[in-house]
Formats: sequence, C-alpha cells, structure tokens
Amino acid sequence: MSERAPEPQTVLLRRGEVHSPADPFATAMVVERGQVAWVGSEGAADAFADGVDEVVDLDGALVTPAFTDAHVHTTSTGLALTGLDLSGAGSLEAALALVRDFAAARPDDRVLLGHGWDAARWSGGRPPTRAELDAATGGRPLYLSRIDVHSAAVTTALLDLVPGAVPGPDAPLTGDAHHAVRAAAFAAVTPAQRAEAQRTALAHAAGLGIGTVHECGGPKISSEDDFTGLLRLAAQVPGPRVVGYWAEENAEKARELGALGAAGDLFVDGALGSHTACLHEPYADAGHTGAAYLDADAVAAHVVACAEAGLQAGFHAIGDAAVTAVVAGARAAAEKVGPDRVRAARHRVEHAEMLTPEHIAAFAELGLIASVQPAFDALWGGEDGMYAQRLGTERARTLNPFAALLRAGVPLAFGSDSPVTPLDPWGTVRAAAFHHTPEHRISVRAAFTAHTRGGWRAIGRDDAGVLVPGAPADYAVWRTDELVVQAPDDRVARWSTDPRSGTPGLPDLTPGRELPVCLRTVVGGRTVFVRPGE
Repeated sequence: MSERAPEPQTVLLRRGEVHSPADPFATAMVVERGQVAWVGSEGAADAFADGVDEVVDLDGALVTPAFTDAHVHTTSTGLALTGLDLSGAGSLEAALALVRDFAAARPDDRVLLGHGWDAARWSGGRPPTRAELDAATGGRPLYLSRIDVHSAAVTTALLDLVPGAVPGPDAPLTGDAHHAVRAAAFAAVTPAQRAEAQRTALAHAAGLGIGTVHECGGPKISSEDDFTGLLRLAAQVPGPRVVGYWAEENAEKARELGALGAAGDLFVDGALGSHTACLHEPYADAGHTGAAYLDADAVAAHVVACAEAGLQAGFHAIGDAAVTAVVAGARAAAEKVGPDRVRAARHRVEHAEMLTPEHIAAFAELGLIASVQPAFDALWGGEDGMYAQRLGTERARTLNPFAALLRAGVPLAFGSDSPVTPLDPWGTVRAAAFHHTPEHRISVRAAFTAHTRGGWRAIGRDDAGVLVPGAPADYAVWRTDELVVQAPDDRVARWSTDPRSGTPGLPDLTPGRELPVCLRTVVGGRTVFVRPGE
C-alpha cells in the first residue's frame, strides 16, 4: 500500500455482471465521488460513456459489494503471514522441525513468534513440551499460540521475561498467565515490525476483496499503541477501512482510543479448543466446565456504562454458560436503561457458538448482533472434529446454528477471527452454506449478505454493503464461473438459474469448485488492489 492517490471523479464499469438488488439484470455501474451513482443495463450505460473520467471494461467479470470481515486481529494476522505458521503441521514432530528451521532463519529476532498449532489434529493429541521447544530454539524466547489463540506454548527464556507471572506446570498457558507471556512477547516487536505486519495484513485483505475489517483490540490482546497505530495507518494509506473495537471495561478509554465500542474480545470465557470456554456441563474430555471471566453483573454494568457513553458494548462468549451470562446481563441492563436503548445500540456477541433456543430468542428480543465465524465449523465441526472431541457428538451438533438465528431475526455479521482462521471471504460463505450440520445451513445469498451488508449493520450503518445508488462505492471485481440463483428452500439443497426469480446471481460455491478470484478491490471509490496482469 502506498500514499493515497487522487480519486477519479466518475467511473463507468460496463460489460459485466453487477450484483445489485436495484436491478437483478444489471451489467453496468457508475461511481461518482466515492458513491454508487447508478446501476443498470449495458445499453443504458452508453448515455454515461462520454461524461466519465474512466471506463472499466469488465469483460464479463462479476462486481459485488466488497466483503466486511467483522472480527480481525490485524497485527497478529500480519505477523502470522510473515512469521512462523504451524497451521499446516500434521504432527508434533513436523511442528518442532518448523520451529527449528524458523529459529535458524531468524537469528536476530529478540522473540520468536509463531501461531497455529493444533494438537487435537496430531496423533496422540499432545502439545510440545517446554523442554522440546527450548531445544528446538536453542534456548531463545518463543511464543507459540494455539490455533484458537486462547493458549500458548512457550520457552523457558520467554518465561524469564515475566518472572512470577506464570505457574509452574509444563503445559500450554491459559488465562492470566497466557496474557502475561503474550504481552511480553509482543512488547519485543518493534514499531517498524508492527507497522509492516499491519500493512501486510491489510494488503492481503484487499487482495481478497475485503473492503472493511473490524479490528478487535484490547489490553489483553494487543496494546494501545498497536490499536491507535493501526487506525492511523488505515487513515493514511489506501486499503480496507478499519473499524476499531477496544475490549476493556472502560467506555471512556475506548472512546479516547478512537474505538466505535468497548467491545470485541471482552472475554466472558475462553475457547473450546483450549478447554476454557465456559460450559453448563463438563467437557466430554475433561472433568471441568472451563473458565468464567465475567459474570452477568459485570456484563450488565458494562452495557449500562456503554449506554451512558453512547458506545456499543460487546463480549466474547463461546460456551453456553458464557452466553447465558451475556443474555442475563444484557436483560438486566435493559431493565435499568430501557429495552429500546439496548436494542438501538446493536450490542455485539462475538463467536456465540453454543446457543440454546432460549439464547436465540433473547438475542432477537435484545437486538444483539451475532458476530460469528462459519470457518470454525468447517475446521472443527463434524463427527470426528474438535467440537465432538470436546463436547461429544450430540452437543457438538448444536453449535453455530446460523439458520435458527436468521429465522429468529437475529442479525448476522460474518468474520474470520484471523489469524485463528484465515481471511477467506468466499470460503466463509461456503462454510455457512455447507455447514457440517445440515439444519444449520443457510443459503449462499444469506451468507453473502451476512459477510457484506451484515458487517455494516453491525456498526450501525444500514445504507452500505450493497450496490445501490447512494451507497459507498466499496466493491470488488471477480473472475468466476457461471452465476446461479439458490432457490428459497428450507433444505438449502436445490439450485435454480431461473431469471424470473428476480434475485441477483452468485457464484456456485459447491465444495470442490474453484472459488472466485479477486481482480480489483475499490474502497470509497479508490482502487486499493489490482491483480497483476489485469
């Protein structure tokens, strides 16, 4: 990404397929001063041809609203893209070999950073020991976050940087111990390294057709300098828009830092993979119910404080007991400040994986946004997946009930939680449409809406994320196969190409088919990505 370029006053895109509810047969679009000015047919586009500053020949390409990723950790994503990525390690031995090679290749790094190991996928299911990591790194500081980033394996040299903060057992660290070692590891990242990681992550997002990311920062996740530096960078260079959330029980601090809300990963619990999500009943593979970091009273107090400050509140809640605490707290806050104020604020619940019918009804009643990650089911769902290992098959089948949420009228905003799962918007849409549990599947169109317009609605904007006159000109151009229209069918199994449906088509995302390739991404009328050769 480079410094901002002048914005073309008027651009005509023609000879393509424009995904717009304003005209399901649109083949052309005019953008003026950063907004969509017109969508319509190729023949009508001739009237604009002589009065525009630029004409883009789409040559049959598809134009859609740019995606919004509603849950991203930008710096960590950049560090994962440029650092040690263990997500592909198929065994403990392979992971240790990658650590050894990485340490040898980075002799000058003050702290080695890695991410993505998942012992649940390895034979034996055992994470690396501290002694094994000490040997692999030659005794250097190493921070190695598990794929869900709620626990980490570390070396003795890193523990020495936070004396007294870490308990003795040789196991992946969780809770406060994990937060302490993560803070020490990230403090060793220089401002230049951090800025480069942020640029790398945003450029990668732009290349995937992502026009907006919701940055989920906080004192237990990153730092104030990291958060404010990212917001400054996004304001100065062309790239995806960045909407900031700061996860602290201090609404005024969030406002001071430029956050839209004291929200995001304000932890009510942890994660299932690390056995720290808070459950009503014990884990199937552990004799406890996880960790509770906030109770209903704390949730209520935070929602009230945010209401008084005019900010969104939001919470990380994965386990059913954690979601119960959020619902109870939000309902108590509604009794104090009034239900209309709570509903109007569109408070967010991040992840919201273990939901009962009563939870879903409460989300609808209280106007809560479900900020969810369909790739979690793609990665961990199914009868042999991590969810089933942690919860047993029957409980695992209840997770991520997207169809039930939509039927109840709960707004969905899709994200990746990158680097937990990769930035991959079309893959996310596919994951929701082909959920491991058929009754939780939603249509491709509904999933696409949740990953475009849903992210804008989650920040209080109902006028964006769709290509209609007056909307922000945030769009992406795609090379894709023939478009299809999914039939309005409860089973989400039949497909239709009947143009009489009046519904704009989308790519066929059937598993095994190639996903669309982004050719160009435009944010506010400015081009932020062009695929080389296009």
